[in-house]
Amino acid sequence: MTRILARLSGLAPMAALAVTALLAGPVLAQTTPAADAPPPVVDLYTEADAQAVLDARLIALKTVIGLTPDQARLWDPVEAAIRQAAKNGAARAAARATAEPATDFLVVLERLADAEAARAEDLKTVIAAAKPLVAALTPEQKRRVPGFLGMSDRAGQPQPTLELWIFEDEQE
Repeated sequence: MTRILARLSGLAPMAALAVTALLAGPVLAQTTPAADAPPPVVDLYTEADAQAVLDARLIALKTVIGLTPDQARLWDPVEAAIRQAAKNGAARAAARATAEPATDFLVVLERLADAEAARAEDLKTVIAAAKPLVAALTPEQKRRVPGFLGMSDRAGQPQPTLELWIFEDEQE
């Protein structure tokens, strides 16, 4: 019996600590502001940031290609088409962010198809604008472009449009 009492008395400080923690827990939780609430959403990548990144990429692309003065005259339509494609992609992302939630998988597939069709049209516009410039490039200059645009080098595999940095703002 004395052994049991000795053991129980040894547990008394731990029991007191446990009771204190149980009683203090609700008080601490009440003083901690929104402990269960998710952290506030902070937009770390603003529209101005996206514009600055696009500006830098276009300058870098032009530099990577190493345009001659004659080729540089063909650059402006390419830049304008890329800027418009990026702007369209950002607009699609913004529209998707405010759209009603999909009611079923067919709505999701339809939205995906619409986005792919829109990206295809944007790419065709970029291609049309780039054809005169690309025709004037040397093989060395042409070789530098795909990797810089973010194109993959998977023989026989399709190139997903979202892997191109032109449509980066459309990714989530």
